Amino acid sequence: MNLLERAEEFENRKFSFKNTSDRILVSREVKALILELNEVYKLEKSTEIMDIMKRLTAIKQKIEKRLKGRP
Repeated sequence: MNLLERAEEFENRKFSFKNTSDRILVSREVKALILELNEVYKLEKSTEIMDIMKRLTAIKQKIEKRLKGRP
């Protein structure tokens, strides 16, 4: 499975986290995916890749906000 297919699959995945460790694993997975996309973007400068990275970053921020909890 190539990188863009993995990113699309991640975006379409249903997120129902039962515990904190699930959230941590998904946060790490999306971070690695964003970093891989960034390496490809540096070479190709494709707007499609940038849009995918922006959407994944929004998902990652929601997950991390949930991890940190309320102050």
